[in-house]
Parts: sequence; structure tokens; C-alpha cells
Amino acid sequence: MYGSQADIRHNLKMLFIDGITFMPSMALISITAVIPYFLNQLGASTFQIALATSMTMICVFLTQPFFGYIASRSKIMNRTFGKILLTQRISFLIFILLIPVFSGSNSLLVILFLISWCIFNVFVGSYTVFHTPLVIKLLPPDKRGTIRGLGFAIGSFLGVGMSALIPLILSRIVFPYNYMMIFSMGLFFLFINAIIFFFLRQSDDIPPNEPMEMTQYLKQMPSTIRENPSFRAMILTCLFLAIANSLLPYYTLNAIRVFSATETHIALLAGLAIFSGAVSYIVLGYIVDRRGPRYIAVIIAVCLAAAGIVALITNSLNFLFVAWVLANFSNNGSMMATSLLIGEVSPSTKLPLYVGVYFTISTALSAVIILLFAPVLENLGFMPLFATVLTCGLLSFIINVFVLKKRLSRV
Repeated sequence: MYGSQADIRHNLKMLFIDGITFMPSMALISITAVIPYFLNQLGASTFQIALATSMTMICVFLTQPFFGYIASRSKIMNRTFGKILLTQRISFLIFILLIPVFSGSNSLLVILFLISWCIFNVFVGSYTVFHTPLVIKLLPPDKRGTIRGLGFAIGSFLGVGMSALIPLILSRIVFPYNYMMIFSMGLFFLFINAIIFFFLRQSDDIPPNEPMEMTQYLKQMPSTIRENPSFRAMILTCLFLAIANSLLPYYTLNAIRVFSATETHIALLAGLAIFSGAVSYIVLGYIVDRRGPRYIAVIIAVCLAAAGIVALITNSLNFLFVAWVLANFSNNGSMMATSLLIGEVSPSTKLPLYVGVYFTISTALSAVIILLFAPVLENLGFMPLFATVLTCGLLSFIINVFVLKKRLSRV
């Protein structure tokens, strides 16, 4: 099913490089650190920052069925995915080149960014419906965690180095060229990352996806939940993780508005996010190959609950950093746990459909919650944020241990 041993080793190398090239870009084009600081510097409102944060979820919700339809009919998924990624990254390059043109007006530059960020995130709807099935179809279960986790960890350490450059670039290069340089560096890694997918090897004996028309794809989405109790339990377990993780950018806003975080603090936040992600990929990647994805979902839920507790009972920037590390450890491990859990509860020929169903639900709900939190934070402060994180962690843990565990034992 996975091809020859030579194909498996080759695909492992490519997906190892995938992590190395993807993670540095996340430090430089960071929706949890750099972008909120960029928008705050331009005088963007809390709602505009919330809109930028929720843009990924909104666009994924709207476009994932379309990309799921494309994935279900794609015979060579890796090449189709590579073309989609190149198109996405070219669109963001256009925004970067237009920054000096609009730099004379902060309000116009905010609007330009939001439009460009929306276009960029339209293509994010393709990530899970292509990437997750590719990993599951090309790699056997005992090789999906450790090597890929190591690649993402190395990429994360590279991201730490990139983060160290952020305050230097912001302070020594005049606006807007400082942000142009930061975003361009991130885009450089993303272009290399897109090219990698053209080199994956897809074996002829891999079961093809079940091709579906767009209307058929949408009609079958409810039945996947109704007819598969294991999938329902998996959705609930991971949904609370997704909601808590989607609130990460508000940690940065808290640091800026409550603790007057500087450029150095923002760089530290970006670096800590990448470093905690590296540790997460190494530790959880090793565990997932030996204990399975459900086990690491338990660890992630505990970390989220701990992050909420630390932030609630302290009023210090240093302890906010601790909560930030715990939350980012969870955030990076959450995608690994979710994608592999979907592989355990769905038929292999319907992976794009099952992936699309889960991420459509999670992104839609997360987007709504992010937008609802904007007026809450303006009027009540940041304590409701961390109370929500704590609650989500506890609920995910309870459903995992008392419901999902039993369901998976029957699969």
C-alpha cells in the first residue's frame, strides 16, 4: 500500500525536509506574534487584529469543501498540492511588493494586508485535505511521527534563529522595509517548501480516493458524523483543542496591551513559540509512533489546562511566557494528533472527506469564537480568555479518556 521500501525512505526524506522549510516561515510570518505587532503598530483595532486571526478559520471553512472535492478527484495528489502552494505563495509575494506603495497611509495598509491575508488563507483550505491524506497514504503508521517530528523540530530551531533577527530588523531597517524583509524571508522558505511536494513518490498500489462531485461531497459530510461514533468522539476531543489553540494570538495582544511588550519581547515570544514547538515535535513524534495519537492528545489537553491555570493565577509577563510555552507545545502537537486520529477513524478511500468535515467544523467554530472574544477583551480584560483555555483543556481530557478511548478500542 505504501510503495516499496525505497519509496517509503524517499518520502520520509521529503516530508522531513517539509518540516525543516515550513517552520522558519511560521516564525517570520507569525499570526501569533509578528503580525499582531505589525497591525498594532499600524493602529489596527482589536476587531481588525481579531479578523486577521480568524481569517484562516473563515477561509478554510468556506474553501475546504472545494479543495476536498479537488483532492478526491486528484490522481497525483502531491503534484496538485504543489501547484496550489505555489499559487498561494505568489499571491503573498504580490502583497509584499505593494507594501511601499501603501506605506504612506496606515489605514490603507491595514486594509491591503487584510485583503492579501484573506487571499493567502483561501489556499490554506487545501492544507489538511491534501497534506494529511498524503502522510497517511505514503507512510506506514510506525513512521509517521519520529522522522517528521525531527524535521519539524530542526525547522523550529531554525525558526528560533530567524526570531532572533526580528528585533534587529525592526529596529535597524526603516519602516516599511523592515517588515518587507521579515515577510520576504518567511516567503523564501515557503517557496522551497512548495517545491518539495513535486518530488514525493506515490505508489500505484495506493487505494485511490473515492471521487466525488462538489454537491456529493457536501451531502456526505453530515453522514460521516451520523454513522461513525468513533469519528464523533474524535471530533469532540480535538475540537476543544482547536478552539483553545486558535486563541493564541490574544496572548501576544495581552503582552502588548497589559505588559507593554517591546520588540524584544515580541521576538522572544516568537522564539519561545518555535522552541516549544521543536520540543513538542521531538517528544510527541517519538510517543505517537509507540503509543498512538490518542495518547498525545491527552498530553496536549493537560498542557492547555496548565497554561490556563498559570495565566489565571498570575499577573506577570514572565508567567505569561510560561503559559505561552505550554500553549504552543499544545498547538504544535495538536495538528499531529488530530490528523493521525482522523486516519484511525476514517476509511482510507474517504480521507479527504473526513479531514474536510473535521476541519470545516473546527475552523468555523474557532473563527466565530475569536471574533466574539474581541469585544469581550475590550470590556472585560483577558481573564475570560484564559478561563476558556483552561475549560477547553479539561473538556478535551475528559472526552478523550472516558469516550474516545472506548470508541477506538472497538474500531
